[in-house]
Amino acid sequence: MKAITRSFVLLGLLGVAGFAQAAGNCTVSLKGDDAMKFDLKEATVSASCPTVTVELTHTGKMPVAAMGHNVVITATKDMDTVAREGIKAGVAGNYVNKADARVIAATTLVGGGQKTKVTFPGKKLTAGGDYTFFCSFPGHSMLMKGKLVVTK
Repeated sequence: MKAITRSFVLLGLLGVAGFAQAAGNCTVSLKGDDAMKFDLKEATVSASCPTVTVELTHTGKMPVAAMGHNVVITATKDMDTVAREGIKAGVAGNYVNKADARVIAATTLVGGGQKTKVTFPGKKLTAGGDYTFFCSFPGHSMLMKGKLVVTK
């Protein structure tokens, strides 16, 4: 009888774990380091998410002025222009032009050991759209970028 009870408890926990993973489709968690790399080259979210959250943890040790990181999401075709124009905003503007409508979302800039996140409406993304996430700190976008896949 104990074995049967344990089996049901285990099945129940597996079911909850599966649900938690499906629900996690609305959050992207990235880590950036002092070698100018994100830990992911591709992340997936669902277009059905009411909101999408992007979390960034800077796992390095260097300060924001020397090796700051952020996460900016744009349509892939807009990435280079948004990164170039973001430089004009400077460190005080997190290297993102706040008035640029091509910026879907952007976190603040963080240095080693710090975390940041941004939440935005899921309706800003379309299933099957071509999106890129990148760091807009000057010179970083060439290495620190990845594909954001949006599923139904």
